[in-house]
Order: sequence, then structure tokens, then C-alpha cells
Amino acid sequence: MKIVEVRNLTKVYNGKVLALDKVSFEVEEGEIFGFLGPNGAGKTTTIHILCTLISPTSGLAKVCGFDVTKNPDEVRKRIGFVPQDISVDDDLTARENLELHAKLYHMSKHERERKIDEVLELVGLYERSNHLVKTFSGGMRRKLEIAEGLLHSPSVLFLDEPTIGLDPSSRLSIWEQLKELNREGVTIFLTTHYMDEADRLCDRIAIIDFGKIKAVGSPNELKRSVGGDVLLLRSNGDNLLMEHLANLSFIGEITPVNGLLRITVKDGEKAIPIIFEEAKRIGVTIESVSLSKPSLDDVFVKYTGRSLREEKIDKIERYKQYMLMRRRRRR
Repeated sequence: MKIVEVRNLTKVYNGKVLALDKVSFEVEEGEIFGFLGPNGAGKTTTIHILCTLISPTSGLAKVCGFDVTKNPDEVRKRIGFVPQDISVDDDLTARENLELHAKLYHMSKHERERKIDEVLELVGLYERSNHLVKTFSGGMRRKLEIAEGLLHSPSVLFLDEPTIGLDPSSRLSIWEQLKELNREGVTIFLTTHYMDEADRLCDRIAIIDFGKIKAVGSPNELKRSVGGDVLLLRSNGDNLLMEHLANLSFIGEITPVNGLLRITVKDGEKAIPIIFEEAKRIGVTIESVSLSKPSLDDVFVKYTGRSLREEKIDKIERYKQYMLMRRRRRR
């Protein structure tokens, strides 16, 4: 069953900034579906439309069978949303935050008490339920926000960059939490720029860039689409080497990325000595070479022409600066 259905979804800001360009995809009930792409790709715009926070310029978007534009209240009853920025109140306890959130959904006192205990236990915060959130780590705050999103038993949980800025241990903890929720029947839609997160968590991934869907499939399907092993090669004559290697039958795609040549080949171990011989024949020195199986970054390069790694590093630095500014304001 399709729990999310999107057809030709388009969003234009201020009449001129095209954020989404005829985006189409579907999410099946019970799966973990990921949007993988860099900052500004259209991930957050898409999730905000699906959560009825903003309206599309054109196109169709349905969640749980309801049109997000025509039936926003019906959509909101059936979804949970965890935003990218931390939204819990530092000056309240975990339980008080959940009480406030439950009242927004007009839950009865008995239902609130039952569900709050249930979700606190579910995310591993029951023992800290009466502690002020200001004493929580980043990972604990994110777990509390996930608990908020689950209070009214949603059919779909939307998460916008759920582990951005967290340390590796906290990220792993959140991943396990999301997997457990999914095993219990919650459909999960998340946006991320972390390739390992998309690879390890998602049943299917949509790669989005500049407001367009470039590819959709399972992590393994997408990696197989790269077409073989991947060589990263540095030389003193990239253009000349590219010209000659393109004529070899076992060479797939050759893409310049961040000062390196990224080459897909049918059999990397056999290809390397042949490439060295070809380089020597034309007077090019190969300075370094590495061999790997395809990754989601290789997939991103295949469909967009550039690496997601540099985009990710830039975004993390911007997020760190943002959080530093927030802490300084609180003081």
C-alpha cells in the first residue's frame, strides 16, 4: 500500500526560486524511505509540504490517502514530525515537554499519562523523565523529539536530518531506535546528507539534487547501477589520461572529482596494472590510486556529477557555527 504518493510536486518561492521541480515518488507502508542530498537540494521543502507546513505551487501530494492541500487536518492526525532544529524546551522536564505536546493533540489526561510513559520507555528516557532537558545530551534531546512525534501513534514518522550534529555513539543509538520503531509498524520518512545513514537505515532511497529526483532504489540497487568497482586516481596529466582510458573496453565512466579521477571498471584488480601501463606509455605519472566497491557517494557522483562528501562537510561546519551562536545567546 502506498502511504505517501507524490506526483509532479513543484515549489517556487517568491515567484522565482525553484525549490522543487516536478518531483515524483512513492513510499510504501512499513518501509524506511530516505531522501539523500546536499543542503539546498529540496529535502526540507518536500518534507514540509508532506507535513502540511507549507503549500506546494503545483502537483499532487498525498499522505495516508489524504491530499495535503485539501485535507491537511486529516494528514496531521496521522503523522509525526521531528524537525531538523532542536525544538524541545530546555527549561522543562522531559515529561513536561511531552505533556505540552500531548495537549496540542487534545489527548485526554488518562491517555496522556499512558502514552507518555510508553514513549519515554520506548526511547530509553523513562529514568530521566523528570530531569530538565537542559541537562540532556544532543542525542537525548533528539530521542525526546522522536518521543513527541510518536505520542499520538502516527502512521508515518517524518524526520528532517535526525542525527545532524550528533556524535557517532548517539547516531548509532538513534538508528537502532528508528529500526525498532519500524519493526513495530511505523513507516519512516527521513531526510539526510549522511551516506552511511541512508545505506544502513533505508529500505529505499531517493537521490535529490537541485530540486529534482535523480534516482530511486534500494541502496544495493543504486550501488549496482554504478557499473563495477571504483578507482580513485591522482596523476600529473588527468586530461590526457582520461582521453586515452576512454578507449579501453573495461573502462566505464570517468569523472573528475575534487582533484581526482573517479573511474568505474569491470574488474578493479586486473584494471590497475593495465591503467599504469597505459599511463606510462603516454608519459603520465600516476601519483596515487585506490580501489573500492561502489558507495552511495559513487552513486551520487554518477547521477549528479559531483561528490556529496564535500557538501556534507560544509553543512556540518555551518551547523556547528549555528549551535555555537545559539549557546552564546542563551548565556
